[in-house]
Amino acid sequence: MAGIGCYCSSSALSFRSNLATSSLVVRIQQGGTVTGIPLRRRPLSVRAEVNYVNAEDAKKLVAADGYAILDVRDKVQFERAHIKDSYHIPLFTLNNDNDIGTIIKRTVHNGFSGLFFGIAFTKPNPDFVQSVKSQFSPESKLLLVCQEGLRSAGAAQKLEAAGYQNIACMTSGLQSVKPGTFDSVGSCELQNAGKAGLVTVQGKISTVLGTVLVCAFLFITFFPEQAEKLLQMAPSG
Repeated sequence: MAGIGCYCSSSALSFRSNLATSSLVVRIQQGGTVTGIPLRRRPLSVRAEVNYVNAEDAKKLVAADGYAILDVRDKVQFERAHIKDSYHIPLFTLNNDNDIGTIIKRTVHNGFSGLFFGIAFTKPNPDFVQSVKSQFSPESKLLLVCQEGLRSAGAAQKLEAAGYQNIACMTSGLQSVKPGTFDSVGSCELQNAGKAGLVTVQGKISTVLGTVLVCAFLFITFFPEQAEKLLQMAPSG
């Protein structure tokens, strides 16, 4: 922007401006120069808010508004089950680093979280935003999903900061999706993709034992005489 000056007989007033900083300078013919405090311009920007939706509304965004589904879970959970035709760009990737600190952390993790819950040992994906940019323009409509809703919220913040304006997140994640809401691909239901390890085995054992106990109770209740004979036949001591 060109400078604007206004001069009088005894004093002069000039205004200097550029795109970054504006300053007010007063020149007095009889003596010194007084410089005003710089006035810094702050760039104005409009940022869209992330739209948080439940599973039913998320389905409508995809069907009616043309949102693309971006799954940000790790590779292990994605392969267990994912929404059909969804894109996969993980916010966290498998951590196979072999430095001493990582090896110790991975050993501890695999001995507890990995063993009991089947949770993969991961690290932040440094190429997440760039990977999204390589497939989607900032104007793209994206529905972000993960297993519990936390990673998708984190991914939404990164993409919003990168200039994406049409971002939606499914609250509570895929673990809250009812069977049949979305067409899915994988070896289990979407809501169970985060379950693995000994917890699932324990759950199956508990189910079997519970079924046996219920059957035994019903047998004793409706056939008490037969149940008594069976108990008498059981070896004692």
